[in-house]
Amino acid sequence: MAAGGGLSRSERKAAERVRRLREEQQRERLRQVSRILRKAATERSAEEGRLLAESEDLVTELQGRSRRREGLKRRQEEVCDDPEELRRKVQELAGAVRNAKYLVVYTGAGISTVRHVVSQNCDGLHLRSGLPRTAISELHGNMYIEVCTSCIPNREYVRVFDVTERTALHRHQTGRTCHKCGTQLRDTIVHFGERGTLGQPLNWEAATEAASKADTILCLGSSLKVLKKYPRLWCMTRPPSRRPKLYIVNLQWTPKDDWAALKLHGKCDEVMRLLMDELGLEIPLYNRWQDPIFSLATPLRAGEEGSHTRKLLSRSREEAPLGDRGAPISSAPILGGWFGRGCAKRAKRKKT
Repeated sequence: MAAGGGLSRSERKAAERVRRLREEQQRERLRQVSRILRKAATERSAEEGRLLAESEDLVTELQGRSRRREGLKRRQEEVCDDPEELRRKVQELAGAVRNAKYLVVYTGAGISTVRHVVSQNCDGLHLRSGLPRTAISELHGNMYIEVCTSCIPNREYVRVFDVTERTALHRHQTGRTCHKCGTQLRDTIVHFGERGTLGQPLNWEAATEAASKADTILCLGSSLKVLKKYPRLWCMTRPPSRRPKLYIVNLQWTPKDDWAALKLHGKCDEVMRLLMDELGLEIPLYNRWQDPIFSLATPLRAGEEGSHTRKLLSRSREEAPLGDRGAPISSAPILGGWFGRGCAKRAKRKKT
């Protein structure tokens, strides 16, 4: 016995060997029980039956693991409503949209529509659709925007290339500087484990204000696994009867399914085509020539051309509007985004 009543070195080693032996025996027993449980009950021997009876705790644990695995597997499966069922559900959704006093859309895969859009997309889809900036909340940032946080308000630089080439978790400087104050610019991306604090393009204030006014929420193509963690977006402080009615379009399970007034198992494109048809609305075709990002973009300064290697977005000459003589009309900026749904800002009339 060591001085002070503690175990000697040899005794500690012996105790460690006993502990490891017990752990290995437990693992082996777990493997045996697992193999037996995979067999049909009629195929188990009497000895195997006795082992299961003696290992009730292990059987319960393994069966619980199996149920959880099956549950996770089912949640990942894609379920499709048959065409008639989907059409019936879309008709119900169309009625909800018509009657909604304040409709908010939460998107994952990226759909641009109606009163306010709350997006998890980082690809700038909604900005490029022509929606007003005030009607978009890009909660996880926009890969085409870099900002100066020293300028008040923060100065935004929209680019026609991905600005995140040099950035990562907790490392957001892009390598370019503010044209106004010379401070290092940073991207707007919110990574897992980070908390987004930028005003734009995250626009949290508008997102929470829209959620507080909403009587109907439409979720398109989002797993909702991240959005569910933002209680302000779901008005969770209200009693359930006073929360907005929830409509979900997704092929897979979401954690909000039980709260939904209606779950549509369909692809977003298909559901939106059916919905727009029910509402008697036309789906406008995307025209790259009129993409608002080109009019919102800030050109790089001299010497900044080598600050990135990402491919530039470019307009399509084939989609350029033609003048009277069949030639593309002037490529003057087509103002969109901040000013409206891809529409040009009207010039002020001169006083006569």
